[in-house]
Amino acid sequence: MNSVKDRVEALIGKARSEGRTKLLEHEAYEVLTQYGFPAPKFGLASSGEEALRLAEEIGYPVVLKIVSPDIVHKSDVGGVKLNLSSGGDVLRAFDEIMRSVKVMAPEAKVAGVLVQEMIPSSLEVIVGATRDSTFGPVLIFGLGGIFVEVLKDVSFRITPLTRHDAETMLTEIRAAKILDGYRGTPPRDKEAIVDIIMKLARFMEEQESVTDVDLNPVMVFEEGKGAKVADARILVR
Repeated sequence: MNSVKDRVEALIGKARSEGRTKLLEHEAYEVLTQYGFPAPKFGLASSGEEALRLAEEIGYPVVLKIVSPDIVHKSDVGGVKLNLSSGGDVLRAFDEIMRSVKVMAPEAKVAGVLVQEMIPSSLEVIVGATRDSTFGPVLIFGLGGIFVEVLKDVSFRITPLTRHDAETMLTEIRAAKILDGYRGTPPRDKEAIVDIIMKLARFMEEQESVTDVDLNPVMVFEEGKGAKVADARILVR
Protein backbone atom coordinates (compact mmCIF):
# COMPACT_ATOMS: atom_id res chain seq x y z
CA MET A 1 0.00 0.00 0.00
CA ASN A 2 2.30 2.71 -1.29
CA SER A 3 0.17 5.06 -3.36
CA VAL A 4 -1.22 8.29 -1.98
CA LYS A 5 -4.73 7.10 -2.78
CA ASP A 6 -4.25 3.87 -0.84
CA ARG A 7 -2.68 5.57 2.18
CA VAL A 8 -5.52 8.07 2.39
CA GLU A 9 -8.15 5.35 1.95
CA ALA A 10 -6.60 3.57 4.95
CA LEU A 11 -6.94 6.71 7.09
CA ILE A 12 -10.55 7.17 6.01
CA GLY A 13 -11.25 3.48 6.56
CA LYS A 14 -10.04 3.77 10.15
CA ALA A 15 -12.53 6.57 10.83
CA ARG A 16 -15.37 4.59 9.24
CA SER A 17 -14.49 1.47 11.21
CA GLU A 18 -14.86 3.51 14.39
CA GLY A 19 -18.30 4.70 13.30
CA ARG A 20 -17.17 8.25 12.64
CA THR A 21 -18.35 10.41 9.74
CA LYS A 22 -15.74 13.10 10.35
CA LEU A 23 -11.97 12.84 10.31
CA LEU A 24 -10.23 14.12 13.41
CA GLU A 25 -8.01 17.18 12.92
CA HIS A 26 -4.72 15.31 12.74
CA GLU A 27 -6.24 12.81 10.31
CA ALA A 28 -7.53 15.62 8.09
CA TYR A 29 -4.11 17.30 8.04
CA GLU A 30 -2.43 13.99 7.23
CA VAL A 31 -4.83 13.51 4.30
CA LEU A 32 -4.10 17.03 3.03
CA THR A 33 -0.36 16.47 3.40
CA GLN A 34 -0.54 13.23 1.40
CA TYR A 35 -2.27 15.08 -1.45
CA GLY A 36 0.23 17.93 -1.44
CA PHE A 37 -1.96 20.66 0.03
CA PRO A 38 -0.11 23.45 1.88
CA ALA A 39 -1.13 22.13 5.30
CA PRO A 40 0.38 23.40 8.56
CA LYS A 41 3.09 21.51 10.40
CA PHE A 42 1.39 19.46 13.09
CA GLY A 43 1.54 16.54 15.47
CA LEU A 44 -0.68 14.82 18.01
CA ALA A 45 0.46 14.82 21.65
CA SER A 46 -0.74 12.64 24.50
CA SER A 47 1.37 14.36 27.18
CA GLY A 48 2.83 17.75 27.95
CA GLU A 49 6.32 16.45 27.25
CA GLU A 50 5.25 15.17 23.83
CA ALA A 51 3.56 18.50 23.08
CA LEU A 52 6.79 20.28 24.00
CA ARG A 53 8.84 18.03 21.73
CA LEU A 54 6.47 18.62 18.82
CA ALA A 55 6.47 22.38 19.40
CA GLU A 56 10.28 22.42 19.32
CA GLU A 57 10.25 20.47 16.04
CA ILE A 58 7.55 22.64 14.45
CA GLY A 59 8.99 25.96 15.66
CA TYR A 60 7.29 28.71 17.61
CA PRO A 61 4.71 30.13 17.79
CA VAL A 62 2.30 27.20 17.92
CA VAL A 63 -1.38 26.48 18.58
CA LEU A 64 -2.74 23.72 20.83
CA LYS A 65 -6.21 22.24 20.23
CA ILE A 66 -8.06 19.42 21.94
CA VAL A 67 -8.80 16.52 19.58
CA SER A 68 -12.04 14.68 20.35
CA PRO A 69 -14.82 13.18 18.23
CA ASP A 70 -17.26 14.34 20.91
CA ILE A 71 -16.30 18.04 21.06
CA VAL A 72 -17.57 20.27 18.25
CA HIS A 73 -16.83 23.74 19.64
CA LYS A 74 -13.37 23.50 21.19
CA SER A 75 -13.26 27.07 22.50
CA ASP A 76 -16.43 26.49 24.55
CA VAL A 77 -14.62 23.91 26.68
CA GLY A 78 -11.30 25.74 26.92
CA GLY A 79 -9.79 23.45 24.32
CA VAL A 80 -7.80 25.97 22.26
CA LYS A 81 -4.65 27.93 23.10
CA LEU A 82 -3.19 30.30 20.51
CA ASN A 83 0.16 31.96 19.85
CA LEU A 84 2.28 29.96 22.28
CA SER A 85 5.85 31.17 22.00
CA SER A 86 7.88 29.13 24.48
CA GLY A 87 8.21 25.69 26.01
CA GLY A 88 6.76 26.94 29.28
CA ASP A 89 3.73 28.29 27.44
CA VAL A 90 3.18 24.91 25.77
CA LEU A 91 3.43 22.91 28.99
CA ARG A 92 1.03 25.25 30.81
CA ALA A 93 -1.39 25.29 27.88
CA PHE A 94 -1.45 21.49 27.63
CA ASP A 95 -2.27 21.14 31.33
CA GLU A 96 -4.91 23.88 31.20
CA ILE A 97 -6.61 22.32 28.18
CA MET A 98 -6.74 18.85 29.74
CA ARG A 99 -8.05 20.17 33.07
CA SER A 100 -10.68 22.36 31.42
CA VAL A 101 -11.96 19.61 29.12
CA LYS A 102 -12.17 17.17 32.03
CA VAL A 103 -14.45 19.62 33.85
CA MET A 104 -16.44 21.02 30.90
CA ALA A 105 -16.83 17.79 28.88
CA PRO A 106 -16.15 14.91 31.28
CA GLU A 107 -17.73 12.27 29.02
CA ALA A 108 -15.79 13.28 25.89
CA LYS A 109 -13.37 10.78 24.41
CA VAL A 110 -10.03 12.55 23.98
CA ALA A 111 -7.61 11.43 21.27
CA GLY A 112 -4.93 13.90 22.33
CA VAL A 113 -3.91 17.50 21.80
CA LEU A 114 -3.01 18.81 18.35
CA VAL A 115 0.17 20.87 18.21
CA GLN A 116 0.08 23.04 15.10
CA GLU A 117 2.14 25.86 13.71
CA MET A 118 0.58 29.30 14.20
CA ILE A 119 -0.16 30.55 10.70
CA PRO A 120 0.23 34.33 10.25
CA SER A 121 -2.99 36.24 9.65
CA SER A 122 -3.59 37.19 6.05
CA LEU A 123 -6.45 37.35 3.55
CA GLU A 124 -8.82 34.49 4.37
CA VAL A 125 -10.48 32.47 1.63
CA ILE A 126 -12.62 29.36 1.66
CA VAL A 127 -12.13 26.39 -0.64
CA GLY A 128 -14.59 23.55 -0.28
CA ALA A 129 -16.33 20.67 -1.96
CA THR A 130 -19.49 18.65 -1.57
CA ARG A 131 -20.66 15.49 -3.32
CA ASP A 132 -23.98 16.09 -5.06
CA SER A 133 -26.14 13.04 -5.76
CA THR A 134 -26.73 14.19 -9.35
CA PHE A 135 -23.63 16.14 -10.41
CA GLY A 136 -20.95 14.48 -8.32
CA PRO A 137 -18.21 16.61 -6.72
CA VAL A 138 -18.99 20.35 -6.64
CA LEU A 139 -16.13 22.74 -5.84
CA ILE A 140 -16.71 26.01 -3.97
CA PHE A 141 -14.54 29.13 -3.66
CA GLY A 142 -15.05 32.42 -1.86
CA LEU A 143 -13.44 35.01 0.39
CA GLY A 144 -13.75 34.42 4.11
CA GLY A 145 -15.63 36.25 6.83
CA ILE A 146 -18.59 38.42 5.90
CA PHE A 147 -18.22 37.66 2.19
CA VAL A 148 -19.29 34.05 2.61
CA GLU A 149 -21.28 34.23 5.84
CA VAL A 150 -23.51 37.19 5.00
CA LEU A 151 -23.13 37.96 1.31
CA LYS A 152 -22.90 34.31 0.13
CA ASP A 153 -20.29 35.51 -2.37
CA VAL A 154 -19.03 32.19 -3.76
CA SER A 155 -18.42 30.51 -7.10
CA PHE A 156 -19.05 26.87 -8.04
CA ARG A 157 -17.73 24.27 -10.48
CA ILE A 158 -18.36 20.57 -11.00
CA THR A 159 -15.61 18.09 -11.76
CA PRO A 160 -13.76 17.22 -13.90
CA LEU A 161 -12.04 20.59 -13.53
CA THR A 162 -9.46 22.25 -15.78
CA ARG A 163 -6.96 24.81 -14.56
CA HIS A 164 -8.81 27.44 -16.59
CA ASP A 165 -12.01 26.51 -14.71
CA ALA A 166 -10.24 27.05 -11.39
CA GLU A 167 -8.78 30.37 -12.52
CA THR A 168 -12.21 31.55 -13.65
CA MET A 169 -13.72 30.69 -10.26
CA LEU A 170 -11.52 33.41 -8.73
CA THR A 171 -12.89 36.04 -11.10
CA GLU A 172 -16.58 35.20 -10.62
CA ILE A 173 -17.02 36.34 -7.02
CA ARG A 174 -18.16 39.92 -6.52
CA ALA A 175 -15.18 40.68 -4.29
CA ALA A 176 -12.62 39.43 -6.85
CA LYS A 177 -10.78 42.79 -6.94
CA ILE A 178 -9.54 42.20 -3.39
CA LEU A 179 -7.34 39.39 -4.71
CA ASP A 180 -5.62 41.87 -7.04
CA GLY A 181 -4.89 44.33 -4.24
CA TYR A 182 -7.27 47.02 -3.07
CA ARG A 183 -6.75 50.34 -1.25
CA GLY A 184 -3.17 49.69 -0.28
CA THR A 185 -3.43 45.94 0.28
CA PRO A 186 -1.02 43.83 -1.77
CA PRO A 187 -2.05 41.47 -4.58
CA ARG A 188 -2.54 37.92 -3.34
CA ASP A 189 -1.07 34.67 -4.61
CA LYS A 190 -3.88 33.58 -6.91
CA GLU A 191 -1.81 30.75 -8.37
CA ALA A 192 -1.60 29.20 -4.90
CA ILE A 193 -5.40 29.30 -4.62
CA VAL A 194 -5.79 27.70 -8.05
CA ASP A 195 -3.39 24.92 -7.02
CA ILE A 196 -5.49 24.20 -3.92
CA ILE A 197 -8.71 24.08 -5.97
CA MET A 198 -7.12 21.67 -8.45
CA LYS A 199 -5.79 19.42 -5.68
CA LEU A 200 -9.22 19.36 -4.05
CA ALA A 201 -10.87 18.40 -7.36
CA ARG A 202 -8.45 15.47 -7.73
CA PHE A 203 -9.00 14.46 -4.11
CA MET A 204 -12.81 14.39 -4.48
CA GLU A 205 -12.60 12.40 -7.70
CA GLU A 206 -10.29 9.76 -6.18
CA GLN A 207 -11.82 9.47 -2.69
CA GLU A 208 -15.42 8.56 -3.37
CA SER A 209 -16.26 7.93 0.29
CA VAL A 210 -15.61 11.61 1.10
CA THR A 211 -18.83 13.64 1.07
CA ASP A 212 -17.65 17.12 2.09
CA VAL A 213 -14.43 19.10 2.51
CA ASP A 214 -14.23 22.55 4.08
CA LEU A 215 -10.84 24.28 4.01
CA ASN A 216 -11.69 27.34 6.07
CA PRO A 217 -9.84 29.53 6.40
CA VAL A 218 -7.06 29.28 3.86
CA MET A 219 -4.61 32.09 4.51
CA VAL A 220 -3.48 33.62 1.21
CA PHE A 221 -0.25 35.59 1.36
CA GLU A 222 1.20 38.21 -0.97
CA GLU A 223 1.76 37.32 -4.61
CA GLY A 224 4.51 34.73 -4.91
CA LYS A 225 4.42 33.77 -1.22
CA GLY A 226 1.82 31.02 -1.37
CA ALA A 227 -1.09 30.09 0.85
CA LYS A 228 -1.68 27.75 3.77
CA VAL A 229 -4.69 25.84 5.05
CA ALA A 230 -5.38 27.00 8.63
CA ASP A 231 -8.27 24.66 9.40
CA ALA A 232 -9.86 21.69 7.67
CA ARG A 233 -13.02 19.61 7.98
CA ILE A 234 -13.43 16.34 6.06
CA LEU A 235 -16.65 14.32 6.20
CA VAL A 236 -17.02 10.72 5.01
CA ARG A 237 -19.93 8.38 4.42
